[in-house]
Amino acid sequence: MQQRTVLVVLFDGVQSLDVTGPVEVFTGANQAPHAPFRYAVRTASLDGGPVRTSSGLTVVPDAALGDCAPPHTLIVPGGEGTRRPEPSLVDWLRGHAGRANRLVSVCTGALLLAEAGLLDGHRVTTHWSVCDQLARSYPEVEVDPEPIFVRDGSLATSAGVTAGIDLALALVEEDLGRRTALTIARHLVVFLRRPGNQSQFSAQLAAQSARREPLRDVQQYITDHPDGDLSVEALAGLARLSPRQFARAFRAETGTTPGRYVDRVRLEHARRLLEDTGHGIEEVSRACGYGTPEAMRRAFVKTLGTAPAEYRRRFHVPAR
Repeated sequence: MQQRTVLVVLFDGVQSLDVTGPVEVFTGANQAPHAPFRYAVRTASLDGGPVRTSSGLTVVPDAALGDCAPPHTLIVPGGEGTRRPEPSLVDWLRGHAGRANRLVSVCTGALLLAEAGLLDGHRVTTHWSVCDQLARSYPEVEVDPEPIFVRDGSLATSAGVTAGIDLALALVEEDLGRRTALTIARHLVVFLRRPGNQSQFSAQLAAQSARREPLRDVQQYITDHPDGDLSVEALAGLARLSPRQFARAFRAETGTTPGRYVDRVRLEHARRLLEDTGHGIEEVSRACGYGTPEAMRRAFVKTLGTAPAEYRRRFHVPAR
């Protein structure tokens, strides 16, 4: 049986779930019958010695990095240990990571790859909390803070912790097909996979929660009624404020305008309906407050770069 080596880099301060999430996905794929190859999953630290994760767990690696042959897939996880990386680890990545067929980072592991010069000229993502830092510190890197993972040729980067599972499932689906990825996802009790261009935030998380109860109630109303009249005038009435007072207060407390917040909620709702239901495009556009399929198409193209029909073709998960 042929093998593809998956090598996970370990270091002190690594985030344990960044390691175990992808490891569980790739080892789970080895249970698939009739697969053309098996994954040989290994972990390695610089000297082969145990490492202590950011949560206090001790992990014993399989080998020292210097003893490992170039793998098919090299995974660099994140964690507190990426904030002040060991120079010798960065040197090892600079000299060896490019030999892997596929280079993957999870969460703040992107900081290690950037420090090694391996992200220059590439579009990448990482945990939302360090996207600005990554962009400022490494101007040659194109940082996209929105998606949960990004593929750029043989390079794949993901957002925080559980997004590493989504990315690993996508890689297994690419290697062994959707059926195998679905089997693993069911076993791990996760979605088949969230599409890579799904935002790291729901609309509610992307904006701050308002402090004042009337404005929080308006936020909840928008979520519950995406097909309703969500004009500033209507929402101001719900908050018992004038339109001007409402717009000013909403932006001050949430960090965004009422119109942008409504746009995010409607787009998020439309994406869920296209992914999870068989409703027609016209029905989805009405249910999400767009009014017409053309209005929804314009919103999708502007934000996601793709039309609703194409989005459904790529990401719809048929009912089991």
